[in-house]
Parts: sequence; structure tokens; C-alpha cells
Amino acid sequence: MSDNRLVYSTEQGRIKPQANAVATAKGDGIVRIHRETKGRKGKGASIIRGLPLTETELKALCKELKKKCACGGSVKDASIEIQGDVRDKLKALLEQKGYQVKLAGG
Repeated sequence: MSDNRLVYSTEQGRIKPQANAVATAKGDGIVRIHRETKGRKGKGASIIRGLPLTETELKALCKELKKKCACGGSVKDASIEIQGDVRDKLKALLEQKGYQVKLAGG
């Protein structure tokens, strides 16, 4: 299979896919930390959204946060997922780095 996927628009016809698009979070400049349990068999996870960083910068920040919180995590869809409900620790760590942080969700 080829990575060249053809996209078709009824208004413009054939459209070539954009190569090497950088996934950055767009928003109001506020980093939000959510708590989610959906799809995790009741186990909670803290999701950090709204960071204006590239994929490699997100991975580096994720690694640092995982070390300081002593838990696992990953980077998915321009957001950082940290295992467990450690929102208070994450908020303090991100505020030390100069981000404006809000706790969102339950």
C-alpha cells in the first residue's frame, strides 16, 4: 500500500494530501488537565490538552512528567495521557514551567 491517499472534494476536485503536517494544539492559550476513565476499565487517567508544542517537544515533556509523577503515560493526538489521577501534581509542575493551567472535568 502507498501512503499517497487521494482525497476528493465536490467543489475543487482532486486534492493532494498535505505532507508532514505538524500537529499543534490550537486554542486560547490555557492548558487544561482532564480526568478520564472512559475505555480504561474504571482506571483513571489525567489528560493534558492545549500545549502549544510539536510532537517531539510533547514527548520530551511527557517523559519528564512521568518521571516526576512516578507513573506511566504516552502522547496521543497532540495531548499527553498520564496514568492515574495526578492532576494536582501536573498542575503544579506545568505552572512552574510558565503555563497557565486549569483543571477541567470531574
